[in-house]
Amino acid sequence: MRDHTPNPKSEPFSNAEKDPDDWTTGDEAMTGAQASYLKTLSEEAHEEFDDSLSKADASKKIDELQAKTGRGAS
Repeated sequence: MRDHTPNPKSEPFSNAEKDPDDWTTGDEAMTGAQASYLKTLSEEAHEEFDDSLSKADASKKIDELQAKTGRGAS
């Protein structure tokens, strides 16, 4: 007998897809992982790394730099 319980990992709605402006913790300091990745992307894009960004702003900057560098492209 198969279990028909939906797999939560297959749900299309995740926090990663939520607009950073709507994050309840978006104004907190960026995470260590964000800072590390953003620093790498900034170097590749020849842009200055801003370590004072909030979580939401860091997420937006990561998206911007991924587009610029071609990283994270599907």
